[in-house]
This record gives sequence, structure tokens and C-alpha cells, in this order.
Amino acid sequence: MVKHIILLFFIIPSIFSQTKKDTLIIPKKDTLFIAKDTIKQPVDSAFFTDKDLKVIDSLLVDEKFSSALLDTLEYVIDDKDIIGNTNLVLTTDLLKQRLSVLNDNTPFNLAYNPALEKVINSYLKYRRKYYPALMAKAKYYFPMFEQYLDQYDIPLEMKYLAIVESALKPRARSRVGASGMWQFMYGTGKQFDLKVSSYVDERYDPVKSTIAACKYLSQLYKIFGDWDLALAAYNSGPGNVTKAIKRSGGYKNYWNIRPFLPRETAGYVPAFYATMYIFEYSEEHKIYSDLPKFFDFQTDTIQVKRTISFDQISEIINVDEEVLTFLNPSYKLDIIPFIKDRKYALRLPTSKVIEFLNKEKELYALAEADDAKREKPLPKYFEMDKRVRYKVRSGDYLGKIANKYGVRVSDIKRWNRLKTSSLKIGQRLYIYPKRIPRDIAKPKAKKDNIVSSSKKKSGKYDVYIVKEGDSLWTIAQKFKGISVDDIKKWNNIWSAKGLKPGTKLKIYKS
Repeated sequence: MVKHIILLFFIIPSIFSQTKKDTLIIPKKDTLFIAKDTIKQPVDSAFFTDKDLKVIDSLLVDEKFSSALLDTLEYVIDDKDIIGNTNLVLTTDLLKQRLSVLNDNTPFNLAYNPALEKVINSYLKYRRKYYPALMAKAKYYFPMFEQYLDQYDIPLEMKYLAIVESALKPRARSRVGASGMWQFMYGTGKQFDLKVSSYVDERYDPVKSTIAACKYLSQLYKIFGDWDLALAAYNSGPGNVTKAIKRSGGYKNYWNIRPFLPRETAGYVPAFYATMYIFEYSEEHKIYSDLPKFFDFQTDTIQVKRTISFDQISEIINVDEEVLTFLNPSYKLDIIPFIKDRKYALRLPTSKVIEFLNKEKELYALAEADDAKREKPLPKYFEMDKRVRYKVRSGDYLGKIANKYGVRVSDIKRWNRLKTSSLKIGQRLYIYPKRIPRDIAKPKAKKDNIVSSSKKKSGKYDVYIVKEGDSLWTIAQKFKGISVDDIKKWNNIWSAKGLKPGTKLKIYKS
């Protein structure tokens, strides 16, 4: 039911077993599988030949450089990961001993197997450099996962499944549409109450998607009564696992039915075991975690009372938009909607929660003012002949471009239907500017701009010195008939980040 094409990039394909009777079929370049009708009996422990590996590796290289998901998948593959055979990093006897210890402490079947040995050695040799960053993410997400795994009476080790599925990337998305850290397809996510709209994709929500994964895994365990088979069914669907049991002659141990599973699923459970082993024995292999951006206990949630955007939040409480995106990945457009009977919350660093509550009215007032402007836009901002086509240059980012033209990051995203803040050099953006940058403005346009402002024309102004806790909104409220846009225009300020205590602002008199 849940397809996971992203898994192809995380698993070393060479762990799959094959006999002379097996047929390697490569349809287009989507998935790899055994033509199951050609299998008459369980295959032995032989691995792919070097020639077979080269064929598979070439597909992975092609996928890496041609896929539109390159940014999402960068973590899980590197050129060095897919070259040649695997040399031993630890001895077979030591691995057997450690797997035995793990097996005694988990309901999963972690008995030694040559296929498992190969994938563990492969991960340790070719993917070692990725684990510090991955472990840092785990320090944030794992406590969150464990809370719900425990609530649904699921083995806590199941948290490693999210690594195999998505490398702990909340917005991971496969080519076939499986999304989030637990890789739910749209239909399966809907079945477990994960809502998807133009604003929100709850498959990207770490908490809600974890709850959905727990419900799904619980159902699979009820069907098979075995966590290894539940894992296999999570990847390929319970139907494929049931057929594999039948074709194996009735075996129900994962290793006995593995030759009859789809090729992707045949590597899925060993990848899970290998990930569990490396995390549990990371110190023995001298693999240490990076410092995480946040720990789960350093964040808290607040229910919003109206629709607000990340850039509005950033302007009022001075928290970086990248932090907001990291903590709130389910909001596709960086906007938190307010919808009746559907409560949406904002997750913030704990240090910013009190400031949010203190400035909540101010934030909603800013959002209200922005909405009013959007309801009655000036025609000159939206006429096609006023539209600017901007070419992204080296060093550009959305915030810089937005400041240049006096618009918001969210505006640029909306005008160009951008789902992320990533830009490429040479990329073309459509912008409806609220001002023309000095470096491209015509002299006549500058003159007209000055004349059009009655407040500037008088030439008389007061000087206001910014105080601690001031924002453009609160300053504007201190002067009758003055707006935030007036202050920005008079002082050439296009971002709240430029507002610091001691800054002198010109306030023109009416």
C-alpha cells in the first residue's frame, strides 16, 4: 500500500540474493524486482555478481543526476557509496556477538545472516560520514517518535524505520508521491486521517504522521503477528507478504520468505536492521553525533487564532524563517491557515513563546493590515506591463530579492509557485515590485516617486530613535496617519531585521 521509491537510494542493492534461475528485470528505471514466477524454491545465499552490480549502480547514478528530487535525496547517496564490492569493517564473529545482544533486547529477529553482514559493512564503509548529521536529527525526532510508539505498544526500535524511509527529512517525497518521514501515499495517508490541502500536508507533520504510522503498523502486526513481516508489509503491502508466504511453502520467518518478496522489499528489512545496529553500536565504531539544532524539549506549540505567514511571524518576534520552516514542515506555503474545526498550531523555540504571546495582538494586526492591502491592491502592482522578470544571480536568495523590490518572500513564492526557498543561478522569477531598485530605476521614475509622496515633499520631519522592543508596526501607531510602508519608504528599510535599538528614523509630518 505504501510505496517507497526513495528506499532505492538508501539501500545497497548488492544484498539481494539470486540463483541462476532468478531473472533480473529492470523496467524503465523505476524499481528492481525478481520475476517471481521464475522462482520454484528458496534461493541460496549467493550475492549479485560484479556485472549485475554495475548495471544497478549505473541506474542509481542516473537517478541521482536526473531526478527532480535531487535536493531531497542528496543525503542518501554519494558516488563513493556505489562503487565495487564491500570489504569487511568488522569481523563476522564480533558481528554475531553484537547481533545476539540486540536480538535479546528486541522483538525483531536479528539473527546473523550473510546478507545482513554485507549491508552493515557497506553502510559502515561508504556512509559513515552521513551518520553524525543524521544522529543530530535523531536527537530531535526520536523522543517524539518514542512517545507515540510506546502509546501504541509498538517496539521503540521502530523509530529507525523513519531513517530507512526518508533519512529523517519531513518533506521527503518519492517520485510516485509517497511523502513525509514515514512515506505515506495520498490515499493511505487519508485513510489514517492525514489531511492534505493547498496550505497543509499533514504527511509532512512529524507528530501526526508518526501517529498515522503507529496505527498502520499496529494493523499490520494484527494481520501477521510478527514485527519483521509487519515491516515488510509496510513497504510492499500485506498482499505481497501473504503471497510470499504462500510461495515459500508456508514459512513465516522473514528470512525464509525473503526470496519471494519484491526485490525492493527484500532489501528493506536488512536496511532497517543495519541502521539499528549502527545507531546502537555507534560509539564502538567511533561515530559521534553532531550538535542538533534543537532538542524536542526546547520547543513548544501555540494554537493560532487567524491566518498568519512565516514572514509576518519573523517580522514581529524576530525568529528566522528557516527555523520556522524546520519546526513547522507541514505548512506548504509557509502560511498557517485558520480553518474552523481544524486546529492548526505553530511550533516555536521555547525562548520565543512568551514573546509571541506578548505580541500576539500586534502580529494579528499586521496580518489584518496585510490582508486589507491584498484585498484592494493598487493596479500598478499587478498590471502585466509593470511586471519585472528577474534573473537569479550568484549570491541571491529570496530574502535579498524581496528586499530589493520591497515585497515579501511569500509574495515571490506565490507569484512563481515556488514550494521551497531554493533558487538556481539563471532561474527566472516574476516580480510585481512595490519599488524599483536604485540600480535599475530610470531618473524620471525617481523624480516621479519623490513628487508622488506628499509627506516627503514638505521636507519637514521628526527623528525617532528606535527603542528595545520596537517594531515598525508599534512605531507607526505612535504617529497619527503614518503607516509601516511610509516608514519603510522614508528610511529605505525593507526588512524588520534592519531595525535595531538606537536606529534613527525620519518621520515626515503630515
